[in-house]
Amino acid sequence: MTGPGGTTTQPDPPSADLAALARGGRINFFGFILRLLARLPFLFIAGRMYGPEALGRFAYAVLIVEFAAQLATLGLKRGLAQQLSSSPPEQHANVVWDALVVAAIGAALTMAILIVFPEAMFPNSAITGLEWLLPVTVIALAWSDVMLAALAYRHDVGATVRARAIVEPWTISIAALVLAYYSKRDGLIIAYVLSMVGAVAASVVPFLKSYGLPRGWSPHPAVLWRLARRNLPVAAADAVEWGSRRVDIAILGLFASPAVVGIYYVAQNVASLPAKLKTSFDPILGPVISRNVAAGNDSAVARQVRQVGFWVIAAQAAVALALGIPGEAVMGLVGPEFVAGTAALGFLLAAEVVAATAAVSESALIYRAKKRNMAISLAMIALQAALTVVMIFLMEDIRTSKLWYMIGIGPLGTSEMWQATGPAVALMLALGFAAIFKARLLSRLLGHPVSGWRLTLIWASAAALVVGQFVILLPEWLELLAGIPAILATFGLVIWTKGFGPEDRELFRMRKTEIADLSLPDPSVGGDAPR
Repeated sequence: MTGPGGTTTQPDPPSADLAALARGGRINFFGFILRLLARLPFLFIAGRMYGPEALGRFAYAVLIVEFAAQLATLGLKRGLAQQLSSSPPEQHANVVWDALVVAAIGAALTMAILIVFPEAMFPNSAITGLEWLLPVTVIALAWSDVMLAALAYRHDVGATVRARAIVEPWTISIAALVLAYYSKRDGLIIAYVLSMVGAVAASVVPFLKSYGLPRGWSPHPAVLWRLARRNLPVAAADAVEWGSRRVDIAILGLFASPAVVGIYYVAQNVASLPAKLKTSFDPILGPVISRNVAAGNDSAVARQVRQVGFWVIAAQAAVALALGIPGEAVMGLVGPEFVAGTAALGFLLAAEVVAATAAVSESALIYRAKKRNMAISLAMIALQAALTVVMIFLMEDIRTSKLWYMIGIGPLGTSEMWQATGPAVALMLALGFAAIFKARLLSRLLGHPVSGWRLTLIWASAAALVVGQFVILLPEWLELLAGIPAILATFGLVIWTKGFGPEDRELFRMRKTEIADLSLPDPSVGGDAPR
């Protein structure tokens, strides 16, 4: 059969690696559905019971806390797989505990900064309540990420589903509902702290069962420093990828009120749901790719990136269309005042589809070209920051253009919400830049095409758009209950019948008995790639 880019693939039975990717994707896709079911109630509760201003204040504070946790892990979320693959199995527990010590040191430093300078979390509001609780979550976030990464190396993706898709989102949703009757100011903060504590508890239990306590181990400062230094390029890439989804809020918060930030935060959270589909493959894609990189099997790496890339793009495009076409109904579900963020939602959803190629390519680049990948990521976020500022002012100029007065319309909308669309456009353009350059770099390194884009995606999108034109004529409640499934079904039908081959359908092939041994990468091929 002919694959993307004109390459020819053989209709052989699915390999163990492909089956592992499909199995991990299936399990974590169910986690995505669970997270979706929990995320929407939280947004509804936060929007209806707390309002956009309190939600905007909370969003900015959480942005800073999660950035601190991202720095504290020093790239170990993804770099740990390579570290484990270069160590004998009997040393794996010690390696992971070294990583936990590194994360604890990083967390202690960032927590101290936030405790001393809480204004970093709340730059535009007074600090009078329980805001001091938030820095405590840095260590919980960092340790949870490292432990789940260690479990993913052993293909235990169920732990990630339980911690991130069940315990964390449902805890914050339920706690936010209850605490709304206690304090509209501190309720969201306390709920977030409780959810992080629950997530780390849900990570510790399976981690100790799998790895246990270290034996004959003591922290070695020199080893820990080398571990941290080796992961700096990965840490930078992780921080940039995370920051690319947050710098827009950070800059918008400098130009707009907390209420506008709150509306944009809701749009961003809805738009981030398709991005979670890519992370469905992260826990299993990293170990599979790191093993093939270590073995020098470039064609296998390209094939896996291409395959997962198509899966992710197709899934993200389907969800983006299903949420974007009835966007007003989706945003209105959170509250009437949030409908103003519909335009921003549309651009943010498009940005996630554009980002898929770069995100999947990076799964291999962090092993083959850490520094060049980091350079592209840094260039991307610098471009995004510059474009965000430019687009905020440009959107205001468009809103107040004399053209509208000449044709008798007057200014378009409110100033702040038009400005809020600018960061979403900037994100889409910057992610497009990263997607092109990262895919080209990886293709050149591997000597094989890596793009997951296929012509069928256009036909499926066109069919979904046609159905969507009928969906938006329905009452809002029917748009949500019937329209979203109809758009998803239309897209899925075209992709399934016209775009999926035997390897693609492996993702949906549930077996009574999964492959018996999708165990650890062979330590004999460990170490960094020879290139």
